[in-house]
Amino acid sequence: MKEKQINLDQMNLSKSVSKHNFYSFLMHAVFLALAKNFMDVDTIIPSMLIESGGSSIHIGVLTAIMLGGSSFTQLFFSPYLQNKNFKKKYLLLGINSRIASLAGLSLFLFFSLSLSSDARILFIFILITIFSFSGAFANISYTDILGKSVLPDSRKSFFSISQVLTGSGVLISAFFARRVLMSRQFPENYTFMLLIAAVFLGLASVGFWRIKETVASGYKIKGLKAFLDAIRWEIQSNSKLRYYLGFVNTLGISVAIFPFLILYAKENFQVGSSEIGRFLIFKVTGVVVTGMLLFLISKRIRYRYLLYSSVLLTLFIPLFVMALNSSSGFFCVFIVGGIVYSLYSISINGVLLEVSDNQNRALYTGIAGAGNILPALFPISAGWIIKAYGFNTFFIIFMAVVTSSLFFIYKLHCTK
Repeated sequence: MKEKQINLDQMNLSKSVSKHNFYSFLMHAVFLALAKNFMDVDTIIPSMLIESGGSSIHIGVLTAIMLGGSSFTQLFFSPYLQNKNFKKKYLLLGINSRIASLAGLSLFLFFSLSLSSDARILFIFILITIFSFSGAFANISYTDILGKSVLPDSRKSFFSISQVLTGSGVLISAFFARRVLMSRQFPENYTFMLLIAAVFLGLASVGFWRIKETVASGYKIKGLKAFLDAIRWEIQSNSKLRYYLGFVNTLGISVAIFPFLILYAKENFQVGSSEIGRFLIFKVTGVVVTGMLLFLISKRIRYRYLLYSSVLLTLFIPLFVMALNSSSGFFCVFIVGGIVYSLYSISINGVLLEVSDNQNRALYTGIAGAGNILPALFPISAGWIIKAYGFNTFFIIFMAVVTSSLFFIYKLHCTK
């Protein structure tokens, strides 16, 4: 099933190379942070789709593509990339495809007023799908290279300081993104938003060009049968992987609620571009504050407690929204949402690195992506549930699924 290709012990990772890669990944993270607000998948993209004529069903499908759906495609990319000893060029291919799709979407929106709403929605779906799937393709190589190019004792510090620096960058760019969003009418405002995002993402790719990939993958998998056997063997032999997939499939929907909160605010409180920009700033504030605190205590706190905190705060969001009768307190939802996003992002990446190793990390990333079945299907069903039964029913189902993640987090017994 597994054929050893390279003796990893002969290819040691030095502290100097690890440090160089540490800062290269941080460079990418900072410029990516500057780009994020101009292409935010929780606020900007859903709002753009609604402005183009999208409904709750469209929001659900697009969210499924951007979140669980794109991750699911990692299962198909994984066997190909697992067989590549060095993955830097595939990482660059993925990020450059994302840059091209953003630039293409910006150009399309500029000339989109002459098209019908159905045509606009179709083109948005095509380009966002390319953007999302390219990200899934790049993420496998990113996870593999990060895991073997940065020493283990530096990883949690990396994730924490990355949250601080990227959060600060996101906070700075959030104000500019809000001004761009408010300065022009649709579609010009979104045209400039996405063009700026493409430029910053291009600068972020420079960090990947600087990476020194010195350690190769451990084994290759030949053929579909061997790949399926490898997946079955890893899931059966590694209980932590099974529980990891369990909490990804349940707690994973926590980051899928934001587009529906935007829809809720637009339908119930008639919020406009100014409020959307403000929500973005509040979300980023939550990310920044959480990242700073976690950086300070990264050596003393375990991933398990981050996950438990994420569950409790996620349950707070729908409860608070259902209690609101005006938009005045809606900003609190996005502050808490930013905290949840930060906790979940740090935990899911950190835990995956802990349950895998240099020999199987690309395979595990693909398995983890395929494990995003519920996050992929939930947004689609959520759009239908909201349309048929309303937001309250959606919120109750959402809370039930998130609560079930407590079992998997407990069984995971993450010690780091």
